[in-house]
Amino acid sequence: MIRRMDHFTVVTDRLTETVNFYTMLGLKAGPRPDFGVGGAWLYVDDHPVLHIVETSLMPEPRRGALDHMAFFAEDFVGTAEKITAAGLTYRVIRTPRPFSVWQMFLFDPNGVEVELDFAQDETPPEDWKAHAGLGPR
Repeated sequence: MIRRMDHFTVVTDRLTETVNFYTMLGLKAGPRPDFGVGGAWLYVDDHPVLHIVETSLMPEPRRGALDHMAFFAEDFVGTAEKITAAGLTYRVIRTPRPFSVWQMFLFDPNGVEVELDFAQDETPPEDWKAHAGLGPR
């Protein structure tokens, strides 16, 4: 039986840009076995939650039907500031009551949608309404 999510894998032809994107969001680069191809493992605490595999040519057709990956995050305001400073855009929604979780959505350098969930008691960025709504995906 499934007990927990282990990791996601992103294939990229932009390894450095992809690693920088996820480390900006708080993941930490860590040890990775030598698979004979470039890549990185990014960690939360001591667990590699994101495996990145480098390729010189993206697969055609693109594989799978992963809609997005979601992470629980902290520091909503600081995260929004980092994303904005990096020149990236994001959108924000708040889940209906009684959950009221803040959700931030943005895209990684490979077009993978990333959801960052923040606790209902987190303070949102002052301009969060300018980023509100489901918007285009």
